[in-house]
Amino acid sequence: MEPLSRLTPDAARALAGVIFDLDDTVLDHGALTEPGYGGLFRLREAGLALIACTGRPAGWGEVIQRQWPIDATIAENGAVAVVRGQAGPASGAGYQGALARSAGGGRVALLDGMDREARRARRAELVALADDLVRRFPAAALADDNDQRVTDVTIDIGEHRQVPPEDVQTMRAELRERGVRTLLSSVHLHLTLDPSDKATGVVRLLSTRFGEDPTRARYRYAFVGDSGNDGVAFAAFALTFGVANVRAHLGKLSVPPRFVASLPMGRGFAEIAHRITELRKNAPAP
Repeated sequence: MEPLSRLTPDAARALAGVIFDLDDTVLDHGALTEPGYGGLFRLREAGLALIACTGRPAGWGEVIQRQWPIDATIAENGAVAVVRGQAGPASGAGYQGALARSAGGGRVALLDGMDREARRARRAELVALADDLVRRFPAAALADDNDQRVTDVTIDIGEHRQVPPEDVQTMRAELRERGVRTLLSSVHLHLTLDPSDKATGVVRLLSTRFGEDPTRARYRYAFVGDSGNDGVAFAAFALTFGVANVRAHLGKLSVPPRFVASLPMGRGFAEIAHRITELRKNAPAP
């Protein structure tokens, strides 16, 4: 990892947008502070598209999409997206078809390529598994944001509970044997039957919503994150940043972020935003 001072003007000026994690990246232990929120406005003023990409629930995405200066929100580790505005011609199927059907005018729309009833049945199976786990591992508990989720179920391992790492690993091993994918953030263990992750969710949205070529998008957008479930995005995008607290999670990352801030969480995000915007000043649009 390199310090932000090594980021070049050419790299900053080539960007079309910034994708960012929420927990412990823009947020400080779940709280939005002035430095982190201000960083979003600085990036917006620099002409960059902004996309939140989080393991948090779709319900959170619908709120921040209405209130924050951002273009889209990827929620539940890439499984769904929340957008505003006109979508284009209503054609196609799956995720792109959902986009065309759902998003119109200035309304906020949730994009999910799965039928609603099938989604409910799949999630009910995950809830039953999670209930069994927290009964057998009493240090853990269901996370308090589960009622706002559409595709996955989360167990609190580090937000309001402190679950021993060996318990987390045992739970993950059991779930793997049952065919359930797990993703680990700084606060939650996610249970999902969806194949998406943060990288595939973002690239899919950039292609369907922003008209980006999937390969070129990986070079035109930067990713900012902090922990294990950001690992696929750190590997997928060419220009990546970590806030300082990413150092505690390097053992879980096969590819670390290219650049790292000197400060943690929201202050680190603001530091990254400041560096990018300063380098882009008086530069032509990419």
